[in-house]
Amino acid sequence: MPEPSVLRTVLADHLHTAKLKSGEIRDARVTLSFSDVVPIHRAFAPMVREEAYDLSELAVVTALQAIAYGRPVVLLPAVVAARFQRGCLIAHAARPVTPAQLAGRRVGVRSYTQTTGMWVRAHLAEDFGLVPRDIRWITHDEPHVAQYTDPGFVRRESGRAALPDLLREGRIDAAILGNDLPESEEFVRVVPDADARDEQWWHRHGYMPVNHMVVAGASVCRRDPQAVRAAYHLLLRADAAVERPDAVPAPALFGFDRLREPIELVVGACLEQGLLPRKLTPEEIFEPARRVLGSDTA
Repeated sequence: MPEPSVLRTVLADHLHTAKLKSGEIRDARVTLSFSDVVPIHRAFAPMVREEAYDLSELAVVTALQAIAYGRPVVLLPAVVAARFQRGCLIAHAARPVTPAQLAGRRVGVRSYTQTTGMWVRAHLAEDFGLVPRDIRWITHDEPHVAQYTDPGFVRRESGRAALPDLLREGRIDAAILGNDLPESEEFVRVVPDADARDEQWWHRHGYMPVNHMVVAGASVCRRDPQAVRAAYHLLLRADAAVERPDAVPAPALFGFDRLREPIELVVGACLEQGLLPRKLTPEEIFEPARRVLGSDTA
């Protein structure tokens, strides 16, 4: 039997990736050689700029920007992280603000291109009629895709003060945080009924807001498409091994057909927020992956 192909891989610790990372679920055709990158977003720029890995988790906004700007990544129809986002917009408890009060205020976010920020802005537009240029966006990280330039209403500030510290000091009025969202009672949600709104959104759409997907490097797709196919089916098997109650939102989603509507929705939001230079169709987005995986993906 030939030696398995080795794919340099970066995936965060999720319930549905645990058995892949432990080796409990494996395939004789491919070995996933995991790199530990914490927080996971530190892998994103090296992936889209240098093709630093063969297989990588990647924020969906970064993935779409990479496709639009011709970066060497192939987006697989695999969502490995999804979550409800309205509760990620917070203020300091001593200076609470409501969504109606955000116009003209300073709102901090790690990067304007951060996917959590994209979803929060989409929800603010959907729920309260706020558009991105109504708000003064304060960031401290550059985009992962170097070719992208922030809109003129976004200001990147020097210094490494954390967003919660900026809230404490009153230097910003609200902030968007993702995996680093503080749980302290020192901070309050800007959208007080975020959970109810998120549940309504899920019942209306049938999926959770897509956060992170999986990409393969264009080089490995050309060099070893069989290994990429095997890796994709490992992801499917690992997710299928997780027992989830019926009719409960799931953080993973697979398949070209099932992802068509979510991707179209994200593309539309990105265009409205100035995150993409042009409209991308699902066919353009997924055609490279179809050539590698074929049509039977889930």
